[in-house]
Amino acid sequence: MYAVIKTGGKQYRVAEGATLKVERLDAAEGDAVEFDQVLLVGEGENVTIGTPLVEGGKVKATVESQGKAPKVEVVKFNRRKNYRRTKGHRQQFTQVRITDISAG
Repeated sequence: MYAVIKTGGKQYRVAEGATLKVERLDAAEGDAVEFDQVLLVGEGENVTIGTPLVEGGKVKATVESQGKAPKVEVVKFNRRKNYRRTKGHRQQFTQVRITDISAG
């Protein structure tokens, strides 16, 4: 069984037992989290599509870790003007493992 969930402004296709990195959630390692914005639930030929959400659809997961992605460097540069700016950014994420998918 698989589902499409929405969290952090992005959509993810998940299956039971899968591990994925999502935008940072306010939860400690080992906590159980629940995603209730389920857009689609399917298994083989049997697919339920929400309008826009599946009624009663829930995806349960456990938090494995919190972390930061590799650094992205932003460089601004104008030639011949002695203008150089360098800035770095590391996006925070939460790694979760999907434990249960229910269609409601």
